Amino acid sequence: MNQIEDLLSLERVSKSFGDVEALIDIDFKIQTGQVIGLVGGNGAGKTTLLRLISGVLNPTTGSVLFRGENVSSVRQKVGVVPESTGLYARLTAWENIRFHSRIHGISDDVSWNRTCFFAKKLDIEDALSRHTKGFSRGMRQKIALLRALAHGPDILLLDEPTAGLDVTSARTVRKLVGQLRDEGGTVIYSTHHLAEAEQVCDRIIIVHNGTIRADGSPEQLINQAGVNTLEQAYVELTKDKARPRSDVKNEDGKVSKWWSKILTGSTPSEVIEDE
Repeated sequence: MNQIEDLLSLERVSKSFGDVEALIDIDFKIQTGQVIGLVGGNGAGKTTLLRLISGVLNPTTGSVLFRGENVSSVRQKVGVVPESTGLYARLTAWENIRFHSRIHGISDDVSWNRTCFFAKKLDIEDALSRHTKGFSRGMRQKIALLRALAHGPDILLLDEPTAGLDVTSARTVRKLVGQLRDEGGTVIYSTHHLAEAEQVCDRIIIVHNGTIRADGSPEQLINQAGVNTLEQAYVELTKDKARPRSDVKNEDGKVSKWWSKILTGSTPSEVIEDE
């Protein structure tokens, strides 16, 4: 029997910002065709972990490998939707997407066809020719999702993808994530909403105070904790007091420009700031 190749592998990964240990000894592997939830409170280390996986940050120790290669050398294989969408206000939705695709070396024709395909699924085809300045938070989030998908990534990273969205928009995003999984896509879905993670994700990785506390299906985590619900399992597995978010946030802010730059080639001051 042939061994299934790991799409993504994190081996003894730690990340420090000065004296602050944001992540400590992170180990896990991901194969294709799953939605993997990163669940944890504010300051748990989820966003830092996503930045390492995207190649925006390098680990202090350990390695992040994408099909056996250092992930920083294959960034074009990764699609990212950060919590702050970072769209150019003076460009149309399609111009934002096209610019991002060109950075990844994707032709306009290929990018346009993929954009139209996913825009139809999200029912926002008419928005592609409009400037993004007046877009609602939900519409900006959807355009950021199209931007992340237009270059055909092998793995999609979503950082709090439904934060601030209305019920209908959040449901649409979750539905698309499920469709991507059904078509063989791989999604890492970062959220602090347990009900959403249980609904969307095949596998959940609980991150707390920079460490992995549990990794498995919702049913496996419930059984591991010996409780009846995922919420009870989370509480049981993260009993120690959460570290203050500011301890990590102040250091993590030093690299916030890199997160924006990998998406737009710009600093945050040049793009729309999400509320």
